[in-house]
Amino acid sequence: MNLSDPIKVMLAAAQKLESLGIYYYVGGSLASSAYGIPRSTQDVDIIADIQEHHIDRLVEAFSDEFYIDREMIRESLKYKSSFNVIHLETMIKVDIYIFDDTPFAHSKMSRRKKESIEGAPEASAYLSSAEDVILQKLRWYVIGGKVSDQQWKDILGVLKVQSKEIDFKYLKSWATKLDLLKLLNQALKEAESYLK
Repeated sequence: MNLSDPIKVMLAAAQKLESLGIYYYVGGSLASSAYGIPRSTQDVDIIADIQEHHIDRLVEAFSDEFYIDREMIRESLKYKSSFNVIHLETMIKVDIYIFDDTPFAHSKMSRRKKESIEGAPEASAYLSSAEDVILQKLRWYVIGGKVSDQQWKDILGVLKVQSKEIDFKYLKSWATKLDLLKLLNQALKEAESYLK
């Protein structure tokens, strides 16, 4: 990962979450770019295990660099949804998704990986694992009506680039549980010829 503005913003948000002891990981297009084919994006998606008792300290920690709304956080906790913070210097939006208490969510959090960032020697952040990036993007692809070329390219890119590192047993096990196995098999077949 090179040090673009979205990555700088992601690092700033990640460091604040870490300073508060909040478990998190980065997902979405930043994670798929890290594991697959890099592409430009302004999206920063973070999944975080934020609890009610974190709210005041969270607002205090973020408000020096970000616009953050206390009530938006409360609403997102109530409905297990998401809220966003906006980086004041760049106006880049960070979507923070509340950790949902499901077996798959626990699996993703337990498999997150601390990755260092090129161009910033001491900088690192927790990313979703490559397998979980693929599974989550397959879910989003289905939710979006299977029409997003970008989601599909991200999936193929991670499968292609990480082909020697991927835990296929884990990937197929969760794809089966999430009713994504047929789609995963299609992606595996297409990934073989992708970028040739």
